[in-house]
Amino acid sequence: MSRTFRIAPSILSADFARLGQEVRDVIDAGADWIHFDVMDNHYVPNLTFGPMICQALRQHSVKADGTKVPIDVHLMVQPVDSLAVAFAKAGADIITFHPDASTHVDRTLQLIKAEGVQAGLVFNPAAPIDVLEWVIDKVDVVLLMSVNPGFGGQSFIDSALRKAEKVRKLIDASGRDIRLEIDGGVKVDNIRRVADSGADTFVAGSAIFGQKDYKAVIDAMRAELAR
Repeated sequence: MSRTFRIAPSILSADFARLGQEVRDVIDAGADWIHFDVMDNHYVPNLTFGPMICQALRQHSVKADGTKVPIDVHLMVQPVDSLAVAFAKAGADIITFHPDASTHVDRTLQLIKAEGVQAGLVFNPAAPIDVLEWVIDKVDVVLLMSVNPGFGGQSFIDSALRKAEKVRKLIDASGRDIRLEIDGGVKVDNIRRVADSGADTFVAGSAIFGQKDYKAVIDAMRAELAR
């Protein structure tokens, strides 16, 4: 089955002093989504962005022709519910969270979807995916971490590929249009292997924002995906 590939640069690796311009630059370079990593210094050992920054970036997350580019919010926070609603109201288009950070996963998914936003689950490298079986009818995105959450610039964990193969089978069996996203250590030289495991959406932070020419990197990623 042919898949539409999406590249989602993570602004965790962008220049924080000029975030609006960084978002516009990476969209001009061909980004499909803007990945927005939210860390609370509680569920993960780092502290990043709140809903006000998401709201401020909403006006910058558009293509030159005015088309809205989705803001893909990955919540690494505990508890989840109040922040999920706050980010929905701040302009997020997709909100994903970790099942082990939510007291009631089904309820959290319903809360997000009630705000008119797409919802998804995130699984850490060593986390089982059992919960997915029971809520796959409410999920729009499954995000698999291929590094441990909390910091950018980590190396890819290969076991994520086996997990992606399993999740791809579950998604295909469901018959639903669910994105399978991989986050962590994705680069030009491994993106094809990640796609072959079943992923269709690729988060890349330092691999894009760490380079001088964003378009050259995204073009090279697309060339690998087209092979």
